[in-house]
Amino acid sequence: MNPSRKGLVFLCLAASLARADQFPLWEAGVGIGATTLPHYRGSDQSRTWVLPVPYLVYRGESLKLDDRRFRGVLGDKVELEFSLSGSPPAKDNNARRGMPDLDATLELGPSLNIALFRPENGMDKLELRLPVRTVFSSDFSHVKQAGWIFQPNLSLDIKNALGNRGWNLGLQSSLIYTDRRYNRYFYAVDPVFRMADRPPFSPSGGYGGLNLLAALSKRFPDFWVGAFAKWDSVGGAVFADSPLIKARSNLSGGFAIAWILGASTFKVDAEN
Repeated sequence: MNPSRKGLVFLCLAASLARADQFPLWEAGVGIGATTLPHYRGSDQSRTWVLPVPYLVYRGESLKLDDRRFRGVLGDKVELEFSLSGSPPAKDNNARRGMPDLDATLELGPSLNIALFRPENGMDKLELRLPVRTVFSSDFSHVKQAGWIFQPNLSLDIKNALGNRGWNLGLQSSLIYTDRRYNRYFYAVDPVFRMADRPPFSPSGGYGGLNLLAALSKRFPDFWVGAFAKWDSVGGAVFADSPLIKARSNLSGGFAIAWILGASTFKVDAEN
């Protein structure tokens, strides 16, 4: 997950039970979550957010919706996914004093997911995921295109984690590549904003660092719980020399709970 700094981060935690059973074709609910995130990747300041958490699941045979992801099954080992992500606004950042605040961002785009390993019992799955997302920034009075992100990653899903039925553990390791417009939005310093400790800086596009993510979640009969922790590094990034970079790595995390308020009476066999 760019993961990440993401205001929509809780949507990436939707969980599943460990085997094929009978589940409603769709479910819907709502909940609440709290997360602590850096102002931006490489910032030495962070903020805790309390946010509503929507819970939406659709278990179709070829189309599936199971958090912020809408997936089409193309074969036994290939899925085409459409996903959402984003980040909250960053205000009152010391490194950016005198500069415009960062607006909230929304990331959306497709991902080709290729299963590299999956045992016959379906308990675990290792995937290569190749998401490409366009980024929009907005203060809710305007919307601007703010660049592109390519974030290839290896994702391991473990069901019945540590022998505990129903608990789903997700582990992900990502490389991040961003274009020049994205890097300028977060890390550029125009000459007009120069200070003694903040020289002008104009980054190119290219390698943007890496992150490691762990997420643990479980669906109970009437509610769902999930938590995540993420380590994010900008070491070696093309914008690493920006005077706005004050920390080479960030650690973030969060927790959410959602209550299932409605479900279809029709049930399907699914690995939820």
